Amino acid sequence: MPPKNQNFEIILGSSSMARREILAEMGYEFTIMTADIDEKSIRKEKPEDLVVTLAEAKADAIISRLKSNDQLEDMPRPTLLITADTRLLHSDVFFVIRNRIFEVKSYLHLIDIEVVVYEGSIREKPSSKEEARQFIRDYSGGVASVVGSVLVTNLVTGTKKGGWERAEVYFLDIPDEVIDSLIEEGIIFNVAGGLMLEHPLTLPLVDTVVGSFDCVMGLSKSLTESLITAALDS
Repeated sequence: MPPKNQNFEIILGSSSMARREILAEMGYEFTIMTADIDEKSIRKEKPEDLVVTLAEAKADAIISRLKSNDQLEDMPRPTLLITADTRLLHSDVFFVIRNRIFEVKSYLHLIDIEVVVYEGSIREKPSSKEEARQFIRDYSGGVASVVGSVLVTNLVTGTKKGGWERAEVYFLDIPDEVIDSLIEEGIIFNVAGGLMLEHPLTLPLVDTVVGSFDCVMGLSKSLTESLITAALDS
């Protein structure tokens, strides 16, 4: 099948393999650029604000690089830049988050970022095996809420369209041997909150997902589609 974006280009501003796979499943061809920013230097109290701000910072860094290489002026047709990242929330704030999910279910922002929040604090990538183990044990038999944002920038017009979504993940009990295997493999140290929903060891232990599965993985298909259309029309 021919790519859906025969009349415009897409740059995915993320090194995430999950986001690459999702965007490819959507039928788009794209190139990859990553933003080298210090994410820990950017702090916000609310996870929604953090993910939006981080996505904007990533987009700004990539645009700055394109400008310094004199690449922006030479773009022959519309080019869209999509930036992204991911985080979670734990069951200790389940009732508050559940109510907020249903109240703001239609909220949309367009930067792909995910932030993990646990008992009111935002979780970063695990910094040690002990921290990773505690993170995953906290999810066992509980609930996590994912905050995901996406930002689409039209590099020709300068227009930015963004939004964010939430999704809830209900987990079965996660055995210690699964936690040990995940830690030994090491890939969880590269994701916020130390949890990859799509991992073959983790996925069978997911009981229910309220919201879109692709939002949990890091790139909401419906949100991304709507933002791409909006960025092209403006």
